[in-house]
Amino acid sequence: MATSTTAPDADRREPRAGSPARKPARRPRGPRRSLLPYLLLAPAILLELGIHVIPMVVGVWMSMLELTQFHIRDWSTAPSVGWENYRATLDLNSAAGKELLHSFWITLAYSVLSVGFAWLLGISAAVVLQRPFRGRAILRALFLTPYALPVYAAVITWSFLLQRDTGLVNHVLVDQLGLLGERPFWLIGDNSFVSLLVVSVWRNWPFAFLCLMAGLQNVPGELYEAAAIDGAGFWRRLRSVTLPLLRPVNLVLLLVLFLWTFNDFNTPFVLFGGSAPEQADLISIHIYRSSFKTWDFGSGSAMSVALLLFLLVVSAVYLLITNRRRDDHA
Repeated sequence: MATSTTAPDADRREPRAGSPARKPARRPRGPRRSLLPYLLLAPAILLELGIHVIPMVVGVWMSMLELTQFHIRDWSTAPSVGWENYRATLDLNSAAGKELLHSFWITLAYSVLSVGFAWLLGISAAVVLQRPFRGRAILRALFLTPYALPVYAAVITWSFLLQRDTGLVNHVLVDQLGLLGERPFWLIGDNSFVSLLVVSVWRNWPFAFLCLMAGLQNVPGELYEAAAIDGAGFWRRLRSVTLPLLRPVNLVLLLVLFLWTFNDFNTPFVLFGGSAPEQADLISIHIYRSSFKTWDFGSGSAMSVALLLFLLVVSAVYLLITNRRRDDHA
């Protein structure tokens, strides 16, 4: 019985004597192929250098100078003081060190409370809006509105709302509901910290809601059904199913929110007009006042570098602890 020649067999035939031999395809070599990845990365690297790296290096250099209003026009005439700015700033027995320590504790309390309340509101809204119902899309859009608004427009609006005599907050609490006997000051005194915290939570919780809502989309519905069949209630499902599966999202979310809040400058600056009261003297405002109010840019730069090192240490310790716990669970 005759066998037919298949296509692979035909390809294996040797070329005829008169036919030219096929040349193997050459891979592109040379500088074009080797430089292409670097050319694609060049714009991002240049932007990173111009926006972050170079200003950071300049800030470190400024922290080594006695850069005051007498030398601001020509930095080359500013005398070098070495680590003296750091010693004066971090000396907790001096007046400057005590003020910086006070701002540090205020900022730490502000960051922890703001991140905690923002995460709590975000997880609550994400869980409620997890199941489809009529009007869910409208609620999602409304919840994300504070995050979409420009920070200056949003905070200026809050500064109008919190005015003592003409603000809407006092009008509702005092005139409409009668909950308070007299109109309190919300932007000065002890209430200034509460006002700053409320505005910060209002601005940050939509971001937490957005991240957690995206994380919940990856949780299989079968797990909730199986837990419900086993008799688990809402809180049991939240504790045993939702939160463990949201752990990777929460690890990144909490760190990002803490760094944002600890470095927050726009909110207190716009809300209090650049002169925050003592009860809401965040470290970012303290550095700004030390640099641009007293014209001591050397000390302000030293505070900024110390703040950067503190946040780097916090981030490294946080990532180290979370990675160890993840390895232990694995």
